[in-house]
Amino acid sequence: MVVGDFPIETDTIVIGAGPGGYVAAIRAAQLGQKVTIVEKNVLGGVCLNVGCIPSKALITAGHRFETAKHSDDIGITAENVKVDFSKVQEWKASVVNKLTGGVEGLLKGNKVDIAYGEAYFVDANTLKVMDDKSSQTYTFKNAIIATGSRPIEIPAFKYSKRVLDSTGALSLQEIPEKIVVIGGGYVGTELGGAYASFGTQVTILEGADDILNGFEKQMSSLVVRNLKKKGAEIITKAMAKGVEETDTGVTVTYEAKGQEQKIEADYVFVMVGRKPNTDELGLEQVGIELAERGLIKTDKQCRTTVSNIFAIGDIIEGPPLAHKASYEGKIAAEVIGGHNSEIDYLGIPAVVFAEPELATVGHTEASAKEAGIQVTAAKFPFAANGRALALNQSEGFMKLVTRKEDGLVIGAQIAGANASDMIAELGLAIEAGMTAEDLAMTIHAHPTLGEITMEAAEVAIGSPIHIIK
Repeated sequence: MVVGDFPIETDTIVIGAGPGGYVAAIRAAQLGQKVTIVEKNVLGGVCLNVGCIPSKALITAGHRFETAKHSDDIGITAENVKVDFSKVQEWKASVVNKLTGGVEGLLKGNKVDIAYGEAYFVDANTLKVMDDKSSQTYTFKNAIIATGSRPIEIPAFKYSKRVLDSTGALSLQEIPEKIVVIGGGYVGTELGGAYASFGTQVTILEGADDILNGFEKQMSSLVVRNLKKKGAEIITKAMAKGVEETDTGVTVTYEAKGQEQKIEADYVFVMVGRKPNTDELGLEQVGIELAERGLIKTDKQCRTTVSNIFAIGDIIEGPPLAHKASYEGKIAAEVIGGHNSEIDYLGIPAVVFAEPELATVGHTEASAKEAGIQVTAAKFPFAANGRALALNQSEGFMKLVTRKEDGLVIGAQIAGANASDMIAELGLAIEAGMTAEDLAMTIHAHPTLGEITMEAAEVAIGSPIHIIK
């Protein structure tokens, strides 16, 4: 033990200050716990610093540039539209700094102690927090592990100056002429689309039959169409095999349709998924059991196989979503605080910030049928909505999935402008046990995109107003 390393006692210790960890720490403190949060790098985790927030800022900047260049159809033209990309990056950084500074203020305001360093379990009630210079021991009654995940590195595509993960892709100081994106999931599609908006020639290599494989084909096909309008090339059933790198660019080798091909670009973005950060915590010291892929086994209360230690976010089963981690953080903190809380994922939304935005919550038609539920699927187009037309964003639709026997809302899918915001009402409907009639009878302001929810509900109950039945 390092001289002067006297153990610090705390009720609950949270490892990781991302959207799962900092939310868990605040909720635990609100419930009367003495809380310490440990962070290896920076407050806010991947999401706030190098993930959700900066990527959406970059997407917004790309949209502004594209809108400035292409608004001729509504009578607005602009000459010499330029991008100062270093200024875009400065603005993006300012957004991140505001949020991470806000997280620090929230933690301190809730009297959460913040410790920086790497955490390592000694036993089920003790851990060490270490940095380059020192080590501090903490003893605790309960712990919440919220260490998140990191990008998967493909052996043939080692990260370098021109082979980039999502962090590197977000940090470029110039707009590249050409990029290759390996992986057509939500991260690859979002970042590929963002750079395509700036005029970059984008090629997406996807191993599956379609990009955005977790979404219905009728939704993802709209995104494919828009990417192609921007000049992007999407190659599916493609296997990335290797990369040659020079000072000025890369040559990516891939196989598709049984033939080996090569493509040159300035950079290659590797976006093939993430792996949980569970390998350097000393979990074996405590006897915490792991499932497949290094995920931690948990029950419905986020409790691990060691009863006083909980795990949340990307390190447990389920999609790697920031809002899932925050939700689980609240559940774990409440269980520690004596509440009988447990997780229920039916109302958890998934969103892709593509063009158009895609959002889904609850059951799809297919998943409902797999579960043996007879459903009605009611669809309403954005093109029949006044606000969508006035925004010049009339592409897309909403689909409402209701139980046939009683009209209960059990799912919804949206492809269209502001789908990311609109999905919340549908999540609430599922959580509250509402029917299509409840939504149809809720007065929605006019003219708004929100009316599409009411209109889809009217289709579901058989009395649509603004489309012919």
